[in-house]
Amino acid sequence: MQSPSRTFSSLVHYLTIIGLLLATITFVLGSLADMTSSRTVFRYKNAFSVIATPLEVLISILYGGLASVDKELVVPKEFQLGLLPDISFHAVPAIVLAIDHLLFSPPWTTSFRQELTFSTALAFAYWFWVEQCYRHNGWYPYPIFEALTTPWRILLFTFSGALMAGSTEALKIVYKALNGV
Repeated sequence: MQSPSRTFSSLVHYLTIIGLLLATITFVLGSLADMTSSRTVFRYKNAFSVIATPLEVLISILYGGLASVDKELVVPKEFQLGLLPDISFHAVPAIVLAIDHLLFSPPWTTSFRQELTFSTALAFAYWFWVEQCYRHNGWYPYPIFEALTTPWRILLFTFSGALMAGSTEALKIVYKALNGV
């Protein structure tokens, strides 16, 4: 496999990188909103947070779950990171975004049906993107995709969409409990 940064899509075929990109945009918008007291920027930050936070929670759960079974399902041996960078990429963004949502943001107003529809559509859009990258690169970003047949991939992406929607709903429940809303 060639260096992932020198391929079609560069590093943007990794869900981790997509999540980090959305998290970074959310953090930058949050910082700008705090510095400028702009309600408009704060609304944009909250809009990104509704997507980035559940996505990062999903990434943490999927990565942690798969890595606990066999880390080579998600990262080839030659690209594995040390513990600190690994936690920084796969856990810290979810934790910080969740804290920001739970303590410093307004409640999310989405319904579970909207969350499930959006999350599942996002999961399958990502699968489509991964397959496009595979056609150009000749390899998948995560070794688990190579190991799964198409029916198992359908199950994985359906489960991921449901898990992201469930994470969104769980964050809303915790938000209500903490904030009395």
